[in-house]
Amino acid sequence: MPTDKSARTGGSVEGYVDIYILPVPENNLEAYRQQATTFGTVAKEHGALSYREFRGDDLDDNLKVPDGELLTVAVAEFESRAHRDEVMDKVMKDSQVTEIVEGEQIADMGQMRYGGFQTFVNP
Repeated sequence: MPTDKSARTGGSVEGYVDIYILPVPENNLEAYRQQATTFGTVAKEHGALSYREFRGDDLDDNLKVPDGELLTVAVAEFESRAHRDEVMDKVMKDSQVTEIVEGEQIADMGQMRYGGFQTFVNP
């Protein structure tokens, strides 16, 4: 197996995304939407190329969440991992985001799954 990252991924074709997956209680969806809008706006102000949130609509059984919850997925797009690191450092220090992080939790953040992904196919 190749050890060089470029060889393993087939070489970057530019782009990097962070993906966040979080079950959100249905009764908190509007509050979550407001927080996500703030987070996405701040991310874009600090240089993210785009930020979008999605809610599950047609999920495989492996992605089912308990009754009363909706599965949300956020995608933040960046030029590269280095660009992501630079942008997110600023985002996490922004007072609007620290207010969200330190405020009332409207979802169980311990259930959040996230990661950074390098583009390797872009037809």
